[in-house]
Amino acid sequence: MGAGHPECPQRLGAIEDRLLITGLGDALERREPTPASVSELELAHGRLYIASLRGLTDELREEVAAGGPTHLALDPDTSINVHSWEAALLAAGAALNATDAVIAGELENAFCAVRPPGHHACRDKAMGFCLFNNVALAAKYALDRHGLQRVAIIDFDVHHGNGTEDIVAGDERILMCSFYQHPFYPEWPHSTAANLVNLPVPAYTKGMDVRELIDAAWLPRLEAHRPEMIFISAGFDAHREDDLGQLGLVEQDYAWITEQLKALARRHAQGRIVSVLEGGYNLSALARSVEAHLRVLAGV
Repeated sequence: MGAGHPECPQRLGAIEDRLLITGLGDALERREPTPASVSELELAHGRLYIASLRGLTDELREEVAAGGPTHLALDPDTSINVHSWEAALLAAGAALNATDAVIAGELENAFCAVRPPGHHACRDKAMGFCLFNNVALAAKYALDRHGLQRVAIIDFDVHHGNGTEDIVAGDERILMCSFYQHPFYPEWPHSTAANLVNLPVPAYTKGMDVRELIDAAWLPRLEAHRPEMIFISAGFDAHREDDLGQLGLVEQDYAWITEQLKALARRHAQGRIVSVLEGGYNLSALARSVEAHLRVLAGV
């Protein structure tokens, strides 16, 4: 995204370092992704939008070769460079590869440590650091390519997953549950579709309050939906140390949320979970929170 941007390569480096120094990485099976195809992207995005993003990348490559600027702004928060198209294909592909492996029974669950994030990417629009909506795409892929009947999307990023909502609202096969700080970015007309459980919370809400809301609002709806697979938009910027939000979660809250989802998956979904990294911009808090999330998913 450019120098000084919070959505930076150091985010993944911090996670890698944490897995190394804690030894947790030794307990995990690692796989490299393959890029998503254009036909797969079309499960969640419009053909013209995909083509325009590819075309802008080609134009930027020519400008860079001629000594022009290295980045192109898509909106005030979101830019691309000549590698962004490939990175976005790999991020989306990681979510699809993980879905394949979990449905095949090769893995019980998976976490995709990817950039760029995805949950602000709408069907026909990039925004909020996001190009393709990795989780919405994986959920549609599980339904349309693997024949599942019901899935759930859980979004615990500090920002509302407006792009995911744009793509899945009204699709009764998908139950989307989220909490997020409100009012906050993005300004978005929240849908009242029956398949959405939105929990907007004010700034400075603490983790125990969020847990109570999840217990009262998410879990009964998830039990009734009986998802055959769970997808997580795992944003860790609701952590109290993250300056991009003003919520008060800590590592133990992310572990608790993951425990509830893992238990639900075991009851209804053969344990099948695919979690995909979204936000999280304080590098230390991000790394510690991902560790807590992964320890529950991996059972270590």
